[in-house]
Amino acid sequence: MKLGLRLPSFALGEQTASLAGMGDYLRRAEDLGFETAMLIDHLLVAPPAYSTTWLEPVSLLSALAGVTRTIRLGTMVLVLPFRDPVAFAKEWATLDLLSGGRSILGVGVGWNEQEFEALRIPFRERGRRMNEMLEAITALWSGDNVTYEGQFYRFRDLTILPKPLQRPHPPIWIGGGSQPFEQVYGQAVPSVEPVLRRIAKYATTWVPHSSATAEMVAEDWAALRGYMAELGRRPDDLSKVYSNFVHVLRPGQRPADAAPYFRAYSGMDLDYWQQFYLLGEAEAVAERIRGKVEALGGVEHLVLNPLKWDVADLEVLAERVLPLVVA
Repeated sequence: MKLGLRLPSFALGEQTASLAGMGDYLRRAEDLGFETAMLIDHLLVAPPAYSTTWLEPVSLLSALAGVTRTIRLGTMVLVLPFRDPVAFAKEWATLDLLSGGRSILGVGVGWNEQEFEALRIPFRERGRRMNEMLEAITALWSGDNVTYEGQFYRFRDLTILPKPLQRPHPPIWIGGGSQPFEQVYGQAVPSVEPVLRRIAKYATTWVPHSSATAEMVAEDWAALRGYMAELGRRPDDLSKVYSNFVHVLRPGQRPADAAPYFRAYSGMDLDYWQQFYLLGEAEAVAERIRGKVEALGGVEHLVLNPLKWDVADLEVLAERVLPLVVA
């Protein structure tokens, strides 16, 4: 199981972490055996789930590439329909080249309607746009003199340079699936089938939602296996991630003591954090992780999201939690 981090890259005004501090944190993470560092993408504050927004991920990844050595750098997830396929293909290929082939492109369709309105992109088109984006950018990365004719994106005889260092292209992780949508996003989602079919067709790795229950994850994985079979793909063709926000309590510490850290980014309450996130003492956190991994039938990647840039938190995860998970 590969161990990774999703970074607390919150945009907090004067309290936003410095690049030097991020570099110290990530180099220590490398020393502790963490292999990936991933970023969330939100254009705006997106309530009710979140009470802050995040630094722009591609810019930050480019900066982090210069202050790290071995850790793989990516998004979990980038809202792909926000981007233009031609410009983005060049942007991400440049990141992959300058990072020494360390990039992982994790993508999702997005859910916050206000963000789409701000970018003048019709919210209801986001799924179809994402499918075309995936097809167009991978074609541009893989070949020259590329022509693409889609509903939303069209270009003819284009060659994008540089190509990514990773060939034919960086790994593509896709996030999505079931979760308590009304509680998290204030939205009703009638079906996740289109999302799961997209994952089955395009993804090298599936990233379920952090707030999905073990039962939701198990049902989605069963559906994904069926959709992959229809496409001639084997379940082994798709690796899986378990990721979640995490805060480890000291022995005897009250869960309420973690509230200031969760409030830094989350618009939810203590009951929600305890139910859906990893909040507890080390043994309890490890037990929750093992349960979700079991529901997924095993995972290839475990990606945990600490709530602050604190090296001591990394050491607690590495020394007290992860040995109980990977043993």
